Amino acid sequence: MASSHNICAIFFTTIAVYGVAAAQENPTLLLWGDTHIHTSFSLDAYALANRSADPDTAFRYAKGYPVVHPYTKARIQINTPLDFLVVSDHAEYMGAILRLYERDPIVADTPAGRRLLSLIDQGRDRDAIWALINSIKDNAPLEGLYSDTLRQTVWQETVDTAERHNVPGAFTALSGWEWSSAPDAANLHRVVFTPAAGDIAKQFLPYSALDSAKPEDLWAWLDNTSTALNIDFVAIPHNSNLSKGRMFSLYDFDGAPISAGYARLRVRWEPVIEATQIKGDSETHAALSPNDEFADFETFDHLLEINATRAVPDAGDYARTALMRGLKIGASTGVNPYKFGLSGATDSHTSMASAEENNFWGKFPRDSTPENSRDLTVTPGAKGWDMSAAGYTGVWATENTRQAITQAFKRKEVYATTSPRIALRFFAGWNFKPRHANAKNIAAIGYKKGVPMGADLTAAPAAKAPSFLVHAVKDPKGANLDRIQIVKGWLDANGVTHEKVYDIVGADGRTINALGKLPPVGNSVNLKTGAYTNDIGDAQLATTWTDLDFDAAQSAFYYVRVLQIPTPRHSLLDAIALQMDPEETGQPPTIQERAYSSPIWYTP
Repeated sequence: MASSHNICAIFFTTIAVYGVAAAQENPTLLLWGDTHIHTSFSLDAYALANRSADPDTAFRYAKGYPVVHPYTKARIQINTPLDFLVVSDHAEYMGAILRLYERDPIVADTPAGRRLLSLIDQGRDRDAIWALINSIKDNAPLEGLYSDTLRQTVWQETVDTAERHNVPGAFTALSGWEWSSAPDAANLHRVVFTPAAGDIAKQFLPYSALDSAKPEDLWAWLDNTSTALNIDFVAIPHNSNLSKGRMFSLYDFDGAPISAGYARLRVRWEPVIEATQIKGDSETHAALSPNDEFADFETFDHLLEINATRAVPDAGDYARTALMRGLKIGASTGVNPYKFGLSGATDSHTSMASAEENNFWGKFPRDSTPENSRDLTVTPGAKGWDMSAAGYTGVWATENTRQAITQAFKRKEVYATTSPRIALRFFAGWNFKPRHANAKNIAAIGYKKGVPMGADLTAAPAAKAPSFLVHAVKDPKGANLDRIQIVKGWLDANGVTHEKVYDIVGADGRTINALGKLPPVGNSVNLKTGAYTNDIGDAQLATTWTDLDFDAAQSAFYYVRVLQIPTPRHSLLDAIALQMDPEETGQPPTIQERAYSSPIWYTP
């Protein structure tokens, strides 16, 4: 597809494909959101300087309002508003630390509250905070700070805030929380949200790791609560790169091999996983995918331990190897526990859903200033520059409402980006032709002749290989596109899994060589100014691709990875501002932002 560098052409092309006309013609429209935001109601966010940005601030920022940053006190604003948001404060002591410092009698007049306030009054804030953290680790909640009365009060305030900001058709505010299980510092956290209306959501208390650290118990609670209140939930495993191999293990929490019952419960409640966020990228790792030249992207290996231990990459930590494990487990049990879609989120603890490189406010409030990004004290062993400016979820929904967005997550018609608003369509079928990539109604053709991302492709016709229809459009405010790739994983006749990355179309008329590779797109970033140009790359790319390696007897999955041209990383922009050598940040000066579709599965 030819390049289009004219900004007006880019704008009108985007609108024609994904705007009003597309919404009328096709059953889905593209919405952007963040499912993972922490506010002053979260223990760690409050302890690390978010004393003032509450859930209301989070929704206002996501909607595009100017807000006050909790650390710098500067007025800040998102570059492009979001369409939906989940405020997901930690369920463990949600709101307790804030109310303790405010001397709210609901906590201050309890034995545990008085004990912690005595430490605070002595200037021993750190000891008070560690008492709370250690009680979570020991599964011994401090009663006065974890009473049903306090939990109900804070949860009702959280739900009421979401209700105030929810405007069906314009902006969706979903009630949610984070279940923060971390056995032996293995990150097994899940973000949970519900489309339920406020009056219903107030009838339960968020399930926390203080109730149980076992994912199976969380799913059982979701099952029981869903049935009792006739509501739905979505649980999203997040940040799997720091799970010590346990997020996508071959075994359940207690060490038994994964069973069909475990798999059925997991896939029911966890249709999607968080593939990218501030604490690094969880698509794959260079050590696990050594033949993937783009695998070493935003790798973050600082475990959540006080001794700053480095993570050793494990197949149970990353999405691609988990998808392959799922094929193998599915073949033996009859149910694939890792049949998940891919989403992106920030995990910001500033209350700001900021993922743009040039407007990134860090994970914690102190990370918001370039000078503080040199500091090693916020996350053990990690500088602020080690964090990624990521990510968002693109959702193909029928409308901008709680139910429609939840349904899109359930059917996995969602995808992850590392922050750019890249519009991405991905379909699989048996009869896509090259001409379909040039059609004006690509989505209509895709739905008619195939299945979308997140779905299953079955019943292969005799002597037929699957064909895929892919269309990607650049972020209207961002960089051009470099290439589209398809990542395939499959299970052979001997029960061994494999992976392969295919370049399927490139920008600037580049052709795929005999080894199946595209040459580099180039790099237009000025390392002295942080500026880049769109005189390389294309505004949009579309193609059809047929898997000539297809074996109808082998289970497989396919997902799309779209790469932008190189752009400046936030650490380069900080280095320029500080007038320092970018190498001192310990990070590459430029990166290739990307989007990951949810997979499409083929089952014999």
